[in-house]
Amino acid sequence: MLEDATLNNLVYNALSFGTAVMFGAFVYFLTQIKSVSKQYQTGVAVSAIVVGIAGYHYYRIWQGWSIGEMNEGYRYADWLITVPLLVIELLIVLGVTSDRRKSLLKTLVPATVLMVGLGYPGEVSTSDSTKWTFWVLAMIPFAYILFVLAGELKASGSRETGAVASSIKNATRILLVTWLVYPIGYLFPVIFNEGHQGAETARQLAYTVADITAKALYGLMILNIAKARSGDER
Repeated sequence: MLEDATLNNLVYNALSFGTAVMFGAFVYFLTQIKSVSKQYQTGVAVSAIVVGIAGYHYYRIWQGWSIGEMNEGYRYADWLITVPLLVIELLIVLGVTSDRRKSLLKTLVPATVLMVGLGYPGEVSTSDSTKWTFWVLAMIPFAYILFVLAGELKASGSRETGAVASSIKNATRILLVTWLVYPIGYLFPVIFNEGHQGAETARQLAYTVADITAKALYGLMILNIAKARSGDER
């Protein structure tokens, strides 16, 4: 029982920390919008929107966990809104042409919605075969999104020098490492026995750390790229 209470408190504290980070990042990004050139301000504003939405959903998840409930719908509702926005904010600051950005958004945004939508049925299912099925299906748009974004980051980084190139490289590392955590965490209930509290704890911690990195820390990388570009243009 002591171990169960310890694991429960670990997740509770992680969700509390995630909530605080998201709301703190929301306020910070709002204060930084005017610190970059006008053409990149929308990208920073989108970063603020992303962590603001995430903060709300983390608060609801945290509330539920405190009374012994876990509604995965909050997490997936968050991803359904914020993942497309993460793609949009990145493309704004990468310096791609308007036509190229519009072309990418037409394929990447539907792919993010498809990825999240396919992941949800497997997440809430108690059947290992169902989880595996939807994991494989969701990995198809997942791999496509990651491949395209990594390619755009690499291409943009090769065009730049100095602080801009360094910021883009950092964003690339965060993108690749963080996004790979999600499909691994998704499979913890399959890898371990059903109802294994350690597996549930590991899954919630993995998702929380990945969300903080993919939204708050990634938003800082976006801000750094925008500031570096603004400095070069002044």
